[in-house]
Amino acid sequence: MSMSAESVAVVRSWEQPIDTGEIPKNGTEFDAIVVGGGPGGSAAAGYLAKAGAKVLLIEKAVWPRDKICGDAVGGKSLSHVRDLGVKADLEATPHFRVTGIVFSSPKGSTVRVPLPEEDVARLEAGYSLPRAQFDSLLFNRCQDHVRVAGGSVIQGGEVRSVLFDDGYGGEDPGEGSGDARHAKGIVVEIGGRKNGETFTFYSRELVGAGGYRCPVARAVVESSYSEPMEHKDHYCGGYREYWRNVKGCGDNIGDIEIHFVDTVIPGYFWLFPVSENVVNVGIGMVNGLLDKQKKKLRALQADVIANHPMFKDRFADAEMIRGSSRGWQLPFGSPRKGAKNQPRRSSMNGIRLVGDAASLVDPFSGEGVGNALVTGHIAANHIIDKKPFLDYQDEVWKVLGPELTNSFRMQKLSRKSWLLNWFVGKAEKKPALQEMMTEMIASKEAQENLHSPWFMMKTLLF
Repeated sequence: MSMSAESVAVVRSWEQPIDTGEIPKNGTEFDAIVVGGGPGGSAAAGYLAKAGAKVLLIEKAVWPRDKICGDAVGGKSLSHVRDLGVKADLEATPHFRVTGIVFSSPKGSTVRVPLPEEDVARLEAGYSLPRAQFDSLLFNRCQDHVRVAGGSVIQGGEVRSVLFDDGYGGEDPGEGSGDARHAKGIVVEIGGRKNGETFTFYSRELVGAGGYRCPVARAVVESSYSEPMEHKDHYCGGYREYWRNVKGCGDNIGDIEIHFVDTVIPGYFWLFPVSENVVNVGIGMVNGLLDKQKKKLRALQADVIANHPMFKDRFADAEMIRGSSRGWQLPFGSPRKGAKNQPRRSSMNGIRLVGDAASLVDPFSGEGVGNALVTGHIAANHIIDKKPFLDYQDEVWKVLGPELTNSFRMQKLSRKSWLLNWFVGKAEKKPALQEMMTEMIASKEAQENLHSPWFMMKTLLF
């Protein structure tokens, strides 16, 4: 007897539980402890384990779990996806392959910026797929690396406190002591507040990768150095929904869209397809600017979908997937005026922060996965090579600082409607400018041209 394809439930691995083995014994010591199982934490744990380190990887949630995001995985992520053994896993699951980016101005002009042809041909230009799917594939592969190397993995573990001593094995000298402290372990509750058990694990090397509310980041920034975690001019509010049947978003290869809509400036509205006929629809705005708006993000997005002439027809027959609406915070990596550590303190004795925990989201595009993977790799290398903790902060800003600074400048320029109208209008009619924008996406060197007045004058006016 045979069964039709329609009657067979498709098993989607990323929607299944992940077996991570037994919880280690209370008091176990590790070469490194990684708090957070998202891209940055998984990468750090995976690279450490591949180098032979005994790692404890802790994730607060239990898989399957969602992660609110725009869902784009850019080109800089793909070398790490490949090196950690996830590329084939990803390619075998439904996803949207990105070949270009469409921008529109408040006036309605549009320009398509193709991604570099050689990257597209090598399947290394970029992907868009739900973070619930991407994170599960990455975590599953990296937790396997950790366990093969003799380490342990915990799901449903919430870090209650970070343990410190004075750097010489003595007692914790107390909050606000900063340089006098050295991390020595964590206290974690496993199984929830009501029925959970409390465990203590030890290591002189911690990686904080628990997102914008990371408890390890708070222990560094707030408790140890009495510095602020959040700055409204450098945090962004984001809101996301998943929709089906949006016109122009029915394939599994093509463009993602970023729209500078007049009613949303100084933020933007996006359409990122994630698989055939499913699209991530979202909106974002810097918190300091959002506070001045009469409407909040959900209402702003509903108005664009229902009433904007560019989108109301595209959504006429579409439906939002029930339960998919979520809001979250994006800690930007834009440089802070007067700050000694840029963009925010991300290391101290025995601790390195990665990704959102280090406030490293791109301030123009809002993309954070790539920078999380990059810093997860850097943190792992620094632990393996036993480098001084200050070297980590310096290298992160050396690698990412020029790009983040440029993105912050672009974010500020994008708040001016007249400038967006002029620039996109020019780009719409000028292939040379489109080529420049493609190069800027692919090349840090080309990004610098954006801030050369002579280069911009030649490109825009001639």
